[in-house]
Amino acid sequence: MSRIGKQPVVVPTGVNVERTKDRQVKVKGPKGELAMTLRPEVDVEIKEGKVFVSRASDARDVRAYHGMTRALIDNMMVGVTKGYQKELEIVGVGWNAAVAGNKVTLQVGFCNPIVITLPPNVQAGAPSATSLTIFGPDKQLVGAIAARIRSTRPPEPYKGKGVRYKGEYVRQKAGKSFGS
Repeated sequence: MSRIGKQPVVVPTGVNVERTKDRQVKVKGPKGELAMTLRPEVDVEIKEGKVFVSRASDARDVRAYHGMTRALIDNMMVGVTKGYQKELEIVGVGWNAAVAGNKVTLQVGFCNPIVITLPPNVQAGAPSATSLTIFGPDKQLVGAIAARIRSTRPPEPYKGKGVRYKGEYVRQKAGKSFGS
């Protein structure tokens, strides 16, 4: 049996979990509402403030779906109570980011600014001109938006300029050396 899948997910106080007839699990809490459609190989049962995930067979892929479903439901619980966030740093002279409503504007060395529109469940903040924080209840969506912003100008290995995750280490390469 899956070691992750057999563990029940505890429903925190202030969170409402519901399984609909069309095989969806809906989680509603103070930070937002999330929904997930279940695969046909797994099933969910909610009782006594806990969510139990069961599977149809012991096939290898079904065991993987069992653990994955339990982990996704647990991520949904954390997301609607605490939320998730990713922090980005912008390294480069004159490079910066600004947040206005649901749009992030990046000035990262191109002639035109890059404007990224955020989905409804994701917010952004700019504590300073060279740092950016992406936060929201959906772990996958927050990570995808942060990766999209990072991909506009990934850190390069010679000068270290670019958009990187906070705390990310970029190994510096030596430049050309001239013999004299």
